[in-house]
Amino acid sequence: MFFFKRNISAYTDEQLLKLYIDTGQSDYFGELYNRYIPLLYGVCLKYLQDEAKAQDAVMQLFEILLPKISRYEIKVFRTWLYSVVKNHCLQLLRKNEPEILIGLDAQNMEFAGIVHLLSEEEEDKERLELLKHCLEKLPEPQRISIEAFFMEEKSYADIVESTGYQLKSVKSYIQNGKRNLKICIEKNINK
Repeated sequence: MFFFKRNISAYTDEQLLKLYIDTGQSDYFGELYNRYIPLLYGVCLKYLQDEAKAQDAVMQLFEILLPKISRYEIKVFRTWLYSVVKNHCLQLLRKNEPEILIGLDAQNMEFAGIVHLLSEEEEDKERLELLKHCLEKLPEPQRISIEAFFMEEKSYADIVESTGYQLKSVKSYIQNGKRNLKICIEKNINK
């Protein structure tokens, strides 16, 4: 009896993802992942600025995602994967390079202020106490998300996995939490 391998390359992303989740056969996820290797490599190269590191990151992502992919609620695979690879690269940069050069636009300046306040190297104990005070005033989902993202250096995907929050909610909690922290700190810094 002869068994012919199905032509899985004809399946859509959604079909391959569903088949992998339903069967656990890595061929389905492998086919899906291979479709996006050029995109993944390009994103990794953009952030990591090194061909070897970019190649390593693409391979790491496959190894990381293969056992975890079924835990995520994915509506559009390409968009989700782009977000995951971007966060993975940023996480690698945070671990390996303490300083990341970024543009000085308004959004990054606000972000930089919060990161500076969350730095463990902060010598001004009053500002650190103020930060702790303001963190405690945040609604719980914002506080948990801010602490996980900045202090524990977790990616959005890691926060989703550990908290059970939706990805959009985590992004919103972090954005709103940063804004609320900034307001609280500015209000109390001159007291």
